[in-house]
This record gives sequence, C-alpha cells and structure tokens, in this order.
Amino acid sequence: MGEMAGFQLGVIGALFLSVASSVSIVICNKALMSNLGFPFATTLTSWHLMVTFCTLHAAQRFNVFESKSIDVKTVMLFGILNGISIGLLNLSLGFNSIGFYQMTKLAIIPFTVLLETLFLKKSFSQKIKFSLFLLLIGVGIASITDLQLNFMGTIISILAIMTTCVGQILTNTIQKRHNVSSTQLLYQSAPFQAAILFVSGPLVDQCLTKQNVFGYKYSPVVLAFIILSCLISVSVNFSTFLVIGKTSPVTYQVLGHLKTCLVLAFGYTLLHDPFTERNIIGILVAIFGMGLYSYFCTHENKKKQSSELLNGSQIKDKDTTPLLAGKNLGHQEKESPESKKSTKDSLV
Repeated sequence: MGEMAGFQLGVIGALFLSVASSVSIVICNKALMSNLGFPFATTLTSWHLMVTFCTLHAAQRFNVFESKSIDVKTVMLFGILNGISIGLLNLSLGFNSIGFYQMTKLAIIPFTVLLETLFLKKSFSQKIKFSLFLLLIGVGIASITDLQLNFMGTIISILAIMTTCVGQILTNTIQKRHNVSSTQLLYQSAPFQAAILFVSGPLVDQCLTKQNVFGYKYSPVVLAFIILSCLISVSVNFSTFLVIGKTSPVTYQVLGHLKTCLVLAFGYTLLHDPFTERNIIGILVAIFGMGLYSYFCTHENKKKQSSELLNGSQIKDKDTTPLLAGKNLGHQEKESPESKKSTKDSLV
C-alpha cells in the first residue's frame, strides 16, 4: 500500500509539473513571438533541447541521477523521430489555418488509441472512449474557429500526427522495456533531437516566416525572454517524459488538452484575448470529459489491482493445498499400522 501511495503521489506531482511548466512556457513564448516579434519557433525549440541536455549533463556530473546506456541505434532513431515530429507540427501550423492545426492536435488521441490497440494489443473500455470523445468535442468547441483545407497542409498534418503518436508511444515503451527512467531517456535522446532541429529549424522557420533567424536583431528584452523560455523548457521536457513514462501516451494527450483550456483562460485573464460563450461551453465540456476520463481510469486501475491480488492469493492457495494434503496423507500412512494393530487386539 505504501508503494502504491508513493506512486500515486509521483504521478500527481508529474502531472502538476507538466501543466504548470507548459502553461508558463506558452505564456512566455506568446509574449516573445506576438509582442516582441520573434517568430522562429522551430529554432527556439532546438535551443530548448540543447539547454535541457546541458542541464541534465551538469546534473549527471554532480550525481543527481545515474546515466544508463541504451542501444545507440534505438536512441538515435527515437531522437530523430521526435525532432521530425516537432518540425512537422510547426510546418502544419504554417501551412494550415489555426482551426485545422487544432484539429490535427485533436486527432492525435484517437490515432494513438488505434495504434496501441492494433500493435500493442491494449484495450480501451467503452467508458474511456466515451470520456475521450467528450473531451475532444469540448476542446474542439473551445479552440476551433475555422477550417481551411489545402493538399500540402493536409499531408504535413497527417505526417505530424503519425510521427507524434509513434514518438510518444516509444517514449513509454522504451522506458519500460529498457528499465530506464524518464531523466535517463531524455538525457540520452536530447542531443539527437537538438541536432535534427538545429539543422532543420532555420530552414523551416525561413520557409514559414520569410525571415532569417541569423539576420534577426536581438534586443536585450528578446534575449531575456529567450533565456527564460529555455530555462522553463527544461521542466517542460523533463515532465513530458515523466508523465508518459508514469502513465500513458493517451493520458499525456488528455493532459495536453487541459493545458489548452488553461491557456485560453489565462490568455483571457492576463493578456485580454477575446473570449466568447462558445469558449466557456467548450472548456466546461472538455473539463467534464477529463474528469470522467480520470474517474474511469482510476476505477479500472483499482479493479485491475484487486483482480491481480485475488489471482495471486488463489495461486498461493493452490500451491499450499498439495503440501497440506501430502502431510495428511503421510500422517494417515503412519497411523495405519497402529490402527491395524488395535483392530487385531480387539479381535483377540
């Protein structure tokens, strides 16, 4: 029971850290890009990952955590895949309307469920599927304003969905299969993610913004916000791997939509973004769906744990029964000559 309570506290801490850091970095980046005019999102992400790796390397040198080697080929492919998914998501935002980009992000949950069902043989109950459906409807109502389709944007969005889903499933699978922590996996894969984005980032950003990141004039305020964004990103990247490792890719996506709702609310409160009744209704429906998802997951996990305990006790009973039977049988065999003798005496 103590271990289970500790695990649950760890999950709650990971979820809180993920929400707090993600909302913080969205607000910071929105100020950096919208108010200060720094539009280079993909290049900024490569800096985030480089700072994350440097921070983890320093922590490892001070023995904050123990580095564990993972197969180089696995880590390299994993890091490159995650880097490509980030670039594709940014390209999707550039080639599509904001509404279609939100639809792309919403499609990640059902596609993840499909992949886990087909390839990992994972089952999702009807209750879980219904709660996810409510969540997606709510976020869609709150965040989708327009849907403008184009061929190139659709292809990029499909590739972004596929790479993001596979990357997040691998984040969970590698941690469990290789018995590594979220910190160890992030430390090993961050250099490859940073490298692919550092090379492709300026090209992607120039394609989207028609500006050169190396020709941009960096003011002290812009540099301060970039440094702040990079520092917050360490917590974002760490909590992402932590949440996926402790829960599942689907739960991480559910958490991501909670962040969307919180960002909309903070945007209205702090930045005075336009907010309508539609946003309020969508957020309430989404939060209700999240609540149902959390309740059903907790209920099913408890049911699964109780059934495992029951099965364990039944196996234990089966193991002990033959021993008892053997002892009784031996006892009967020992007493059988005495009983025969007493019977013979009584006959005499």
